[in-house]
Amino acid sequence: MFRVRIMKAVVAVFVVLALALPLAAQSFTGAQDKQKRPMTFMDVMELRGVGSGSISPDGKMVIYTISIPQWKAGKNFTDVFIASSDGSSAPRQMTYTKEKNETSPQWARDSKAFGFLSDRGEKQQLYIMRPDGGEARQVSDPANASGAGAKDGVGAYAFSRDGKWVAFSAGKPEERQLWLASLEKDDAPVQLSKHAAPIASFQWSPDSSRIFFIAPDRVDKDDQTRKEKKFDVRIADEQKPASHLWSIDIADKSEKRWTTSEDYSVSQFTQSMDNAWIGFRSVSTLRHANTTTQDEAEIYLLNLASGEARRLTNNSVGEGLGRFSPDSKLLVFTAEDNFQDMRNSKFYVVPVAGGPIKKLLPQWDHSAGQAFWSADSKTIYFGEGIGVDGHLFSVGVADGDKSTAPTQLTHERGVIGGGFDYEAGLFLLNFTDPTQPGNYYVARPENIGQRARWTRVSDANPQVAQFQLGEFETVHWKSSDGKEIEGILVYPVGYEKGKRYPLVAQIHGGPAGADMNNFSAGYGSYVHIFAANGYAVLKPNYRGSDQYGEKFRMEIIGDYFRQAFDDIMLGVDALIARGIVDGDKLGMMGWSAGGHWSNWTLTHTNRFKAISSGAGAMNWISMYAQTDVQSGRETYFGGKPWENWDYYVKISPLKYITNAKTPTLIHVCDGDPRVPKPQSDELHMALKKLGVPVEYIVYPQNSHGITDPRYQMVKMVSEFNWFEKWIKGKPGWFDWKSLLATLEEPKAQEEKKTEKADIDEP
Repeated sequence: MFRVRIMKAVVAVFVVLALALPLAAQSFTGAQDKQKRPMTFMDVMELRGVGSGSISPDGKMVIYTISIPQWKAGKNFTDVFIASSDGSSAPRQMTYTKEKNETSPQWARDSKAFGFLSDRGEKQQLYIMRPDGGEARQVSDPANASGAGAKDGVGAYAFSRDGKWVAFSAGKPEERQLWLASLEKDDAPVQLSKHAAPIASFQWSPDSSRIFFIAPDRVDKDDQTRKEKKFDVRIADEQKPASHLWSIDIADKSEKRWTTSEDYSVSQFTQSMDNAWIGFRSVSTLRHANTTTQDEAEIYLLNLASGEARRLTNNSVGEGLGRFSPDSKLLVFTAEDNFQDMRNSKFYVVPVAGGPIKKLLPQWDHSAGQAFWSADSKTIYFGEGIGVDGHLFSVGVADGDKSTAPTQLTHERGVIGGGFDYEAGLFLLNFTDPTQPGNYYVARPENIGQRARWTRVSDANPQVAQFQLGEFETVHWKSSDGKEIEGILVYPVGYEKGKRYPLVAQIHGGPAGADMNNFSAGYGSYVHIFAANGYAVLKPNYRGSDQYGEKFRMEIIGDYFRQAFDDIMLGVDALIARGIVDGDKLGMMGWSAGGHWSNWTLTHTNRFKAISSGAGAMNWISMYAQTDVQSGRETYFGGKPWENWDYYVKISPLKYITNAKTPTLIHVCDGDPRVPKPQSDELHMALKKLGVPVEYIVYPQNSHGITDPRYQMVKMVSEFNWFEKWIKGKPGWFDWKSLLATLEEPKAQEEKKTEKADIDEP
């Protein structure tokens, strides 16, 4: 059911809204392929997403999930797919469940089976299936007496490397224990652990002789009981017990504790392939530590022979856990340069036998992403965005501390994610560009720079070939200080040179993020809907954005809005000067940091005809205590509010609210922890009292972004028509009846598809 609350102020208008594109959109088709059609809001909502991809140990197959919208339930659900890594066979859907999720697919070591979790029953359970098809076998069987621990659901699972076992955690979250099922015999699973506290996460040792796990030191039974008895008050920043690393032996079920400190909790760990070392990431046990962003995390190296834990870092930034090299001699982890906040992320390589930590690529003015080792332990592969495109790079470990730049392996217009599987000897990539959503590709190291030789192993959205899309152009302009700024211009479909178009400036979040050459069609931007309806869209990478070097990203420290605001406005002016944009028909939208900049724009210029502000800050003093993150603001704003009060006030849009004249649509999630709802309340109340046209939509979710597809639809439709009303002068704004009626057609189509799937299911 639609539980969105709409708060009405000066503007209270309701008209019929068609979710399919207006007929006027047809005038912008130009010379486009007549067989293609403009995108609709429903097209955006029906886009599928690929995830959880992995290559089989023998390198012959790829398994992944596709998230599939199902409108009757108002949710997205995932199914498992398989494809051959060499393209010799088309992708196959392996699971068919209506309004259920199949998640976390993993390969067994012999590549002859895979596992997945599914909530197709009352609780999430573990299933195993052969890649050649057939029925999935439920391993965690709640009907079996010896497997009764799974009746409350399975949390996670993992296959042993020797191919004999699959382990899974089962039970209520506060009681979860490890269970073991044989892959060689059809026996019922047996309970492996009877730990005094619940098991949070676990991994098999490489030799399959034991399982390492993390568990809290104690469980407060009284706290559980009071919640069961509905004494469910919330204690702010509640004290939590430390969590530590343990292992359990498979042969005799004996347990061993590996860490004991009261000063930290073990949050993550990784193992060397020679069974000799564990690297782990700790977080502070102090009650008021800022563990939300893991700023007080540190890296340790544990010698399993001696039991000694060697601390590798001691700072106030959050390191990434990292990976051991295949030869088990090195550990690489990521951290901000010289362990200073807001610096570029660098690789740090540690010899496990002892020796100094070596920083790779010290002079490269970009960040290093997640590390993937080559099989010979001599090279690290990683991905990073450079401007509006994302690429793959490599760096040699031996000379990486002297290199001024890594080797760039790809040069595509688009964004590449994924990494290298050194055991299979293959890259598994997720690639998207302005013309296609993300899909998985397999590439060999010798062909990584030749996209034509990659093998595409998923086809999640073939319908995109039917759509008329706005063309992307990477644009540049000079800002007020002479610095060149980059952004993306999306042209209206059927653009005619010499004709001026209305513009919507879409401001990305972060602010240390960047807009890139991906397929931009989510509820946050949906540029192709605007393009199909005669709008140009500007996505500026303003000062403070990532991927343009450290100085560019850090220039807003102590100068949060001023220069970036100039960057954005002069980008708009550049498009007006080029004759593309009508300067009297401007709109702006953004979420999170994009909402911050939208609020600043609202209070510092009246050039825009309409603004949509999503989860934006208005009052940085009140925001400091309301949000779940403080450290970033302390860096940007030069301390805590009581240490730099005047500056916090100076950069708060609320200080300048009497300048606001632009009709504003506000969006926020009710339980947003990052930019909490009171910030939007302050904006809404101020605009109401000032008589500025305003509407306010509150989405009943406890998240910083909108996750429910129905609410995403409401956000897009209301926002788009806010611009239609105030920029193009169309009557009315938003109408529930039309929205609900339009949803009936995809629901009916979905039911027909489901009926056919039931008939065709193997």
